[in-house]
Amino acid sequence: MNPTTDRGLIWGTALTQFIGWGTLFLPFSLVLEPMEAELGWSRGELNGALTLGLLVSGMLGIPVGRWVDRQGGRLPLTLGALLGAAVLAGWAMVDRLWVFYLLWIAMGCAHATALWTPAMAMVVALARHPAKAIAGITFVTGFTATVFVPLIAVLVERQGWRGALLAMAALQLVPAVIAWAQFRGVTLPAPSLAVGRGDALRRALRRPAFWGLALCFAAHVFIGVGLGTHLVPLLRELGLPEASVLLLVALHGPTQVAARAILYFAGSRASMRVVGALAAPLLVLALVWLAMAPADVIWLLPFVAFWAVADGLMTIVRAAGTAEILGREGYGAITGALSLIGVLPRTAAPFAIALVWEAGGGYGAVPWMLAGVAALGAGAFLLAVRDRG
Repeated sequence: MNPTTDRGLIWGTALTQFIGWGTLFLPFSLVLEPMEAELGWSRGELNGALTLGLLVSGMLGIPVGRWVDRQGGRLPLTLGALLGAAVLAGWAMVDRLWVFYLLWIAMGCAHATALWTPAMAMVVALARHPAKAIAGITFVTGFTATVFVPLIAVLVERQGWRGALLAMAALQLVPAVIAWAQFRGVTLPAPSLAVGRGDALRRALRRPAFWGLALCFAAHVFIGVGLGTHLVPLLRELGLPEASVLLLVALHGPTQVAARAILYFAGSRASMRVVGALAAPLLVLALVWLAMAPADVIWLLPFVAFWAVADGLMTIVRAAGTAEILGREGYGAITGALSLIGVLPRTAAPFAIALVWEAGGGYGAVPWMLAGVAALGAGAFLLAVRDRG
C-alpha cells in the first residue's frame, strides 16, 4: 500500500494517533491515585503538571505548524514520538515533584509535535479528499479510550503504575517508526512566498471566519473537557443508579464513532460548512435536553446521542473544515493558532464548572451554562461560514 495515498494516510496516521493519544494522554488519569498514594503529592500538585504541559503544547502550536507547512511533518512526528517515549520512561522513575514538572514540559513538546496538529497538516497537504481521510482517521481513533483505558488499568493493577508507564513507553516507539517510514522521500509542494513569510496566517487573522472558528472550537473544547470531567458526578447527583451512569457515559464513544463512519462514507459529497452548521446547534440541543430531562436513563439517552454525534462531527470539522473555510495554504500555522486559542478554555473548563457547582450547591445550573456556551459557539460558526474571504 502506498503510504501517501488516501488509504495509506488513513491507516498510517490513524495508528500513530491511536497509539499516541493512548500512551501520551490517557495514562495520567489512571496513574493519578497510585502516584498520590506512593509519593504523597496532592492531586492539585499533580494536575498542575498536566496543566503546564497543555500550556506548553498550545504555545508550540504555531511554530510547529509553520515547520510542517515549510518542511513537512516527518521530522516533528518522528522526534515527537521518540520524545514522548523518553518522557514516559522518565515518568516511570520519577520521585521528585520538580522533575515531574520538567517531564510534563517535555510532554507538552511531545504533544505539540507527535499528535493532532502536525498529523492533520500532513493529511490536508497530501490527501486527495482530506475530509474523507480525516473522517476515516477519527473513526479509528474513536476507539482509543475503549482499548487503552482497560489496558492501562490492567497494567497498573499487575505491574504498578511505574511498570504500566514503561510498557506505554515501549509501545510509543511504534508511532516513531511508522511516521519515519510513512513520509520517507515524501516532498510537499513548495510553499508559497506567503507561507514562507507567515503571511498566510496574518491574512487568516484578519478574517472574521478565523475568529468565528476560533470561538466555535474554543466553546467545543470547553464543553468536551468540562463534561468529560464532571459528567459522572453530575449524573450521580441526579440519583441515577451507578450502572445507568456508566452506561450513559460508555455510549458516548460508540455513538461518536458511528457518526464519523457515516461522514466517511459520505466522502467528498459532505461539505464541512453544512456538517458544522448541523453539529453546532445539535450540541446546544443536547445540553438543553440534559438540563430539562427527567432523571431517568431512557430520557437521558437522547442527550448522549445528540452530544456524541455533535462531538464526533465537530472533531472532523475542526480539522477538515478549517481547510475548507480558510484554505490549505498555511494550514499548519493556522491550526496551530486555533489550538493556542483553545488552551485556556481546555484548562479552565473543569475549574469553571466546579465554581458553578459550588456557587449553586449542585450541578443544576451547569447544563444551562454549557448550553449558553454552545449557543455562542454555534453563532460563531455561522459567522465563519458566511465569510467567503
